[in-house]
Amino acid sequence: MDQTSIVWSSENAEALVTEFGSPLFVYDTVVIERQYKRLRQAFNRCATRIHFAGKSLSNVNIWKFIQQLGAGFDAVSIEEVKLALHAGFDPREILFTPNSVGLAEYEEAIRLGVHINVDNLSILEELGAIYGDRVPIGIRINPHILAGGNHKISTGHIDSKFGISVHQMRHLHRIVDHYGLRIDGLHMHTGSEILDVQVFLTGAQILLDLAMDFPHLEYIDFGSGFKVAYKPNDLETDIEELGEKMCGLFNEFCENYGRELELIFEPGKFLVSEAGTFLTTSQVIKQTTSTVFVGVDSGLNHFIRPMFYDSYHHIDNLSNPDGKQRIYSVVGYICETDTFAWDRPLPEVRQGDILAFRNAGAYVMSMASNYNSRLLPAEVMYINGEYRLIRRRQELNDLLRDQIEIEWNQNALS
Repeated sequence: MDQTSIVWSSENAEALVTEFGSPLFVYDTVVIERQYKRLRQAFNRCATRIHFAGKSLSNVNIWKFIQQLGAGFDAVSIEEVKLALHAGFDPREILFTPNSVGLAEYEEAIRLGVHINVDNLSILEELGAIYGDRVPIGIRINPHILAGGNHKISTGHIDSKFGISVHQMRHLHRIVDHYGLRIDGLHMHTGSEILDVQVFLTGAQILLDLAMDFPHLEYIDFGSGFKVAYKPNDLETDIEELGEKMCGLFNEFCENYGRELELIFEPGKFLVSEAGTFLTTSQVIKQTTSTVFVGVDSGLNHFIRPMFYDSYHHIDNLSNPDGKQRIYSVVGYICETDTFAWDRPLPEVRQGDILAFRNAGAYVMSMASNYNSRLLPAEVMYINGEYRLIRRRQELNDLLRDQIEIEWNQNALS
């Protein structure tokens, strides 16, 4: 593989937009591989498995690439399970950890041979009545830790819908004992964009303390939530410090437990966020009494994170990088207030300039929609020094494909 990541310039940006259109998602596999190897190296002192959180970037070509690096897969829907199998993941490499789904979805996952994590006592009881000890089951625990960069991505606090509460362990063990369930894994995920290493360690200690009461464990799954850098000189989770401290804690637990278990992490953003760049084109420069707006050929339909999570994404003017700095608000073309950046200093933006939104790999295209009947952009993957199209740009017929036009008599309405 070519080991040089993309070096952005006006020339390659214009060439890509000319070939594939604007707006456009571009994913750099060199960055993905670098992040995966960094994570593996950080946790090399303990038996660790990395499962990619497929919901973060749902293109099967990216999934295939990550599978070839050696990762497993974290699925949160039965559709993700089926797509992961299509991408080449072995069923034994897939962990299915849904929430608020019925028994039928778990049963289908079991039939497909993937491993399930259950976060609901009533579902656990139903599965026990059907399968007894014939199917190993993982349990998702809610540790009641408030963590994450935004309340919408905090998943381990007391009011969260996710997981079985640490205060329900007595009831959980009643179900396990009654049906003879074989609990072979414990799972937790406290949130996303967690900067403080101690938050991970606090949650880990809670889970490891609970684990001593489950004699048949094969793995402990700590989810993910690693923070990545969004701004120049931004802080991020110290993966190396976390790896050193977590492996020490985990190895000590395994010694006390009596045998070696696997430590699992399920990163999404950490692997693919920095790999993604979103190219847009400036369509209008609009000055009002208080603001200068740059209107681009996209909106919250393609890139909802700034509106949904108040997230910051660095923006570069690739067409005029040396232009004089001016203050702009960068906005989209949707009939909502879809502002990507308020009062952002940028090199002077002209109509037709290509702007690059950074950290566009995770939870961007996977959350895109056809709102305002806008078309989804193409996706391109940079691999082995080449740009490869991995999702074509939508056409109008794609919006009509699933609609069924009925025949009706206009006179009947008069």
